[in-house]
Amino acid sequence: MAADDPRTLVSTGWLAAHLDDPDLRVLDASWYLPAMERDARAEYDAAHIPGARFFDIDEISDHRSELPHMAPPVEKFISRMRAMGVGDGHQVVVYDGMGMFSAPRVWWLFRLMGKLDVAVLDGGLPKWQAEGHPVEDMAPVLRDRHITVHRQAHLVRDVSQVAAASKLGEAQIVDARPPERFRGDTPEPRPGLRAGHIPGASNLPFMQLLNPDGTLKDLDGLRASFEGAGVDLTRPVITSCGSGITAAVLSLALERLGHRKHALYDGSWAEWGMYPDLKVDTGP
Repeated sequence: MAADDPRTLVSTGWLAAHLDDPDLRVLDASWYLPAMERDARAEYDAAHIPGARFFDIDEISDHRSELPHMAPPVEKFISRMRAMGVGDGHQVVVYDGMGMFSAPRVWWLFRLMGKLDVAVLDGGLPKWQAEGHPVEDMAPVLRDRHITVHRQAHLVRDVSQVAAASKLGEAQIVDARPPERFRGDTPEPRPGLRAGHIPGASNLPFMQLLNPDGTLKDLDGLRASFEGAGVDLTRPVITSCGSGITAAVLSLALERLGHRKHALYDGSWAEWGMYPDLKVDTGP
């Protein structure tokens, strides 16, 4: 069991003990790939952790971009969080219906907006329910709450910055997609994308950072996973994946390890794989 840290990761036991705290806000950040054939909002409406608000990753995004669920403008984030009653002075805990899949994306988004008192629920809703903790189907009562945001630009990278890192090697690019997608052996789930990976990238599928029960590995296990993928933990890292969701699992793990020089490629393969003028590698 990983140690509780309200700025990165907390256990189901920690959440159960703090569930009635007045300044706790719980967010259901479930999100699923189309092939999973699951409806995140419907599942939330049927059963969620008491008091949880639903954080719609696709809606709380930058709709000016053609890319999926890009980080929203500061103004939109503020508006949505105020309406959800999430603001300054709150401890936020984020979970998802897979255990450890999309919740780290929202953890990263809060940190991008300068909010540090946010943690992912280790093992998510599956572990919470397996242990017999309560769920409900009632919508929470929402009251506006002021929120102050200071965007942390160093936590995100765009395609130009990633292209420079790929060419110059100034930061390591670590891809969280499954090995067959990284190698280009299977087609991408999004139409129109080339298969393969960013030149010079390493592959660390996010599932390799998890225990069989969907919880995050302990620090020794996380360190071994990164080093096994050829990642030098003394150097800067850019995390990437299919569309910026599971890359955040890698970002969370790096933060747990005390690695502070990491950023997430928000466009990820949904962007890189779309442009024919960007080089693509295949194979290991």
